[in-house]
Amino acid sequence: MKILARQCDSCQLCPAGSAAGTALLQVERGQADFVVALAGNPNTGKSTVFNALTGLHQHTGNWPGKTVARAEGFFTYQGKRFKLVDLPGTYSLMATSYDEEVARDFLLFGRPDVTIIVVDATRLERNLNLALQVLEITDRAVICLNLMDEARRHGITIDVPALERELGVPVVPAAARFGQGIDELVQVVAQVAHGERTCRPRRVGGEAPSLKAAVDQLSQLLLEAFPGLTNANWVALRLLDGDPNVTEAVRSGMLGELGERETLLDGSSSLSRTGTEQPAGDSTRALRETIIETASSLRWQIGMDFHQTLVETIYAAAAEIADRVVRYDEAQKARWEEKLDRILTSPLFGYPIMVALFLVVIWITVQGANYPSALLNWLLVETLYPAVRGLFVAAGAPSWITGLLVDGGLLATAWVVSVMLPPMAIFFPLFTLLEDLGYLPRVAFNLDRFFRWAGAHGKQALTMTMGFGCNAAGVVACRIIDSPRERLVAILTNNFSLCNGRWPTQILLATIFLGSLVPPYLSGAVAAAGVVGVALLGIIMTFVVSWLLTRTVLRGEVSTFHLELPPYRPPQILQTLYTSLIDRTLIVLWRAVVFAFPAGMATWAVANIWIGGDTLAAHIVRWLDPFGRFVGLNGVILLAYVVAIPANEIVIPTILMLTVLLTGAGGIHAQAGVLFEPEDLTLTARIFQEAGWTPVTALCLMLFSLMHNPCSTTIYTIYKETGSTKWTIVAVVLPILMGLTACFLVNATLGRFF
Repeated sequence: MKILARQCDSCQLCPAGSAAGTALLQVERGQADFVVALAGNPNTGKSTVFNALTGLHQHTGNWPGKTVARAEGFFTYQGKRFKLVDLPGTYSLMATSYDEEVARDFLLFGRPDVTIIVVDATRLERNLNLALQVLEITDRAVICLNLMDEARRHGITIDVPALERELGVPVVPAAARFGQGIDELVQVVAQVAHGERTCRPRRVGGEAPSLKAAVDQLSQLLLEAFPGLTNANWVALRLLDGDPNVTEAVRSGMLGELGERETLLDGSSSLSRTGTEQPAGDSTRALRETIIETASSLRWQIGMDFHQTLVETIYAAAAEIADRVVRYDEAQKARWEEKLDRILTSPLFGYPIMVALFLVVIWITVQGANYPSALLNWLLVETLYPAVRGLFVAAGAPSWITGLLVDGGLLATAWVVSVMLPPMAIFFPLFTLLEDLGYLPRVAFNLDRFFRWAGAHGKQALTMTMGFGCNAAGVVACRIIDSPRERLVAILTNNFSLCNGRWPTQILLATIFLGSLVPPYLSGAVAAAGVVGVALLGIIMTFVVSWLLTRTVLRGEVSTFHLELPPYRPPQILQTLYTSLIDRTLIVLWRAVVFAFPAGMATWAVANIWIGGDTLAAHIVRWLDPFGRFVGLNGVILLAYVVAIPANEIVIPTILMLTVLLTGAGGIHAQAGVLFEPEDLTLTARIFQEAGWTPVTALCLMLFSLMHNPCSTTIYTIYKETGSTKWTIVAVVLPILMGLTACFLVNATLGRFF
């Protein structure tokens, strides 16, 4: 197992308490009888446990930090309804990052009836660190010892009864992805919720001799001020550690209000008044201030790095417990995973393997998409489109209605489906397969050294990888980055990851133009190499732009980065197909269709609205064409990118429709009713070539597709995540300027040869 960790002294743009402050996470109980929290380290199968309990389908990506927001669901047992709250995966509750603060605040202030702590049976010692921190907060917890199937495969045996005695709470062994142990888990959770099973959790925070006296003294004061507080030791530890949120909860008196479970959960409490002084007498208010002053004084008297001592105490306890309950088959200790990791994460072999794997994925996509694309083209464009157009004509519909809805909207939609569906249906399952196998975290591990050079956060490797699926999702995933400065860097550069809406454009252009430069038996490999080259250029641009930002307008130190490489796991083929085809392919295709139909109508309209003897599209294209050709593109491409701002998926359909409508390239007239013939990409290539396209034009468009403004969904997401109009404008304008510059340089260099 490899752990990647980097530590900095400070980040000058990270103000204290800048995350969630003392915002409390109230849960609306609704019809639920009990509220259950689900906590755990990233990559322990927590989301799989959530799905198994609730029946909801939530993607479980095989990398740390995938869950960055709370999810909720329900399950029932013996007539009782349980509300399950899935907290962000985190390694600690010390509240040094947003996800840690969300999880900590809910457990401390939200007071769920039961907390399920999901731990990885193959990495028990490391997972016990979080489990022991949770047990400091709550006395109603159940350990879900997940991934027992992998533990058995690796020769790991865990003494479950002994672990229960060590922790003082129930432990349920499980293999959630196979449904094993889930029924037992539900039963134990219900027993704890009803009080039928008593928990006496071990609390190690105050076990260190250097901390015990201070914790005991402060806990006594807390119990005087807040009678009935069940986690006084933990609150004392957080006060001694200088936690601003807990300090504010003590000062305002909200800690006492939240100690009343009924007040919290009946929906009538004033939880929304975060940080507001609660009514209290002078003596009570004075006692609160005394607690805070005492904590500050004790912290000074201890005369040591309190946080470091606390962490070491918890880690030592976790190691002792693991040593007593875990047994290893000596023959399995040198696992093949470790040997494989030494190859995949080595500087010598890791990068060539990474490039080769993505090259193979793209090659399979390019080669495999031709035949289903031709079939869909025949079905939708050759069969459905003429039939629908014939119905409109037979019904006597006005020509402009037929043109707008059929020649515009329907034709663009048919093209999107026939061209985009096959490559996505091949690419996304392959990409998901690499994700589920556990390879993508190895990619992040390899790329971290470059992010360190760029002055960015190592977790940006994860958000960048997610951007290859969807840039909007990649922007949201930047929440896992603790520092606001580094989070902003990741948001501004995520657009350089080729999202799924741009892969079909890259594959199509590379197949038509780059593949035509070599003999047919090499065309697929050359096209795949071209697409991979553009994707790698996007990664390089991410490093370069991050380096420029962190040394100019976003200067600062690099924050802590912990990345635990997950075990290699055999993928579940059906789940992989579901995730890639339903969660990715069809959702993205539907989004493309929703935008393609109105964009097709808009394209037809601008090409059929006449002004001064010429169409509106012709006027716009003629005005844009000189600049477009100057940078290696043309006026049609620039207009298409304006029309296609809602979605990257419709760029090529818009370009083709504008080209045909304005030039009649390929001997086709859109109003005649046929845009394609069943000749794979031959006719598409002829349309481009007769419109004056060259390999340089295609290469420039591939570069501009990589470096141009985000789609409207991503732009809106950037604004919501940053809350800044200025940085949203930067995120839009910066890639456009870089894309036009890159196209100009390529055209100036290669244009003379083609």
